[in-house]
Amino acid sequence: MSIANPVATASMRINGERLWQSLMDLARIGATPKGGVCRLALSALDGQGRDLVVGWAREAGLSVTIDQIGNVFMRRPGRNNSLPPIMTGSHIDTQPTGGKFDGNYGVLAGLEVMRTLNDHGIQTEAPMELAFWTNEEGSRFVPVMMGSGVFRGAFTLAHAYAATDVDGKTVKDELQKIGYLGPEVPGQHPIGAYFETHIEQGPVLEDHGKTIGIVTGVLGIRWYDCIVEGLEAHAGPTPMHLRRDALQVATRLMQEVVACAGRHGPEGRGTVGMVQVFPNSRNVIPGQVKFSIDLRNDSDAACDAMDADIRGVAEALSRETGLAIRLDLVSSFPAQPFHPDCVNAVALGAEALGYSSMRCVSGAGHDAVYMAQLAPAGMIFIPCKDGISHNEVEDADPAHITAGCNVLLHAMLERAGVVG
Repeated sequence: MSIANPVATASMRINGERLWQSLMDLARIGATPKGGVCRLALSALDGQGRDLVVGWAREAGLSVTIDQIGNVFMRRPGRNNSLPPIMTGSHIDTQPTGGKFDGNYGVLAGLEVMRTLNDHGIQTEAPMELAFWTNEEGSRFVPVMMGSGVFRGAFTLAHAYAATDVDGKTVKDELQKIGYLGPEVPGQHPIGAYFETHIEQGPVLEDHGKTIGIVTGVLGIRWYDCIVEGLEAHAGPTPMHLRRDALQVATRLMQEVVACAGRHGPEGRGTVGMVQVFPNSRNVIPGQVKFSIDLRNDSDAACDAMDADIRGVAEALSRETGLAIRLDLVSSFPAQPFHPDCVNAVALGAEALGYSSMRCVSGAGHDAVYMAQLAPAGMIFIPCKDGISHNEVEDADPAHITAGCNVLLHAMLERAGVVG
């Protein structure tokens, strides 16, 4: 749907100072000594954060609906309310040592869009809606992206309710405690299109000197456990040529994980993040090494190719060294492209507003992944300082915060249409 009267909205801009102040006000709830935020999902602090955002939404004239997993939807009516809403959103739960912007920016940017439309007296054809999703981070309860996952039907409400934290507290009980166990059945809520604005959480935009990332999709992920079996032996009496050193073989395969990503560029990613050495003794040749492998790429076909590549390397290395190598796939997430119409709406918004931009992919998962399986979806990235996120020093330039929200405003209007 295109804008009916583009002249009326072409010069429209959000109030960047108001958006920044909202971010700082929300960041006070769960503020940490190092300048970050600890507001774990469904904690009392999360409840306070939710109350603050919902209060702001009601002040802006939005109606509020809550579903049974605690997802919150805040609607601004359109001229034709039989149309599915054009939605934006993200999350307000954080990591234990989280920052002020991860997730929070996407929610408050959406609120600022609604406030700006009110300021200018703009009526859209379709209704517009702001959502925040329960337990996106997964730092207190698993699975990650719980609220949007239940909404999508990726897992059941019963499964989510039964999840417990380290103290044995359940999701359902904690939802009740903070007052966000709503009546609406998850998924029984229409979406016409979905946009999510987010800090990049990586260094690419900053490295390229670009203000707006036009996100074309989210990388597919394959997680593996790899075990290399050798033979532990005394480090002194055992000559080098007679050793069955699991660590030396494992390190060769670890290097191949990185090389594999390079062979499947430009979006290939390869990471070894966890290593366990047995028996982990100073003067014993390692007899077993277990380590993680994280492979990512921008299509399922590319992920399949990386899988075949690293398995082939492991088999060849096992034949060469005589050591058994086991590679087990433990988790897999398909690549998720975003809808061309939403991607183009973001690109057109950035161009019309004069912001430098580039097309990019998201290496991290977001609620937009599940929404893209239900409706046309897209994402907008802005740089974060030094590419750092999930860290108390996470930071973003106020000018970039404003820019991303301006692009969100115009992308949503392009989809919702404006009443002439």
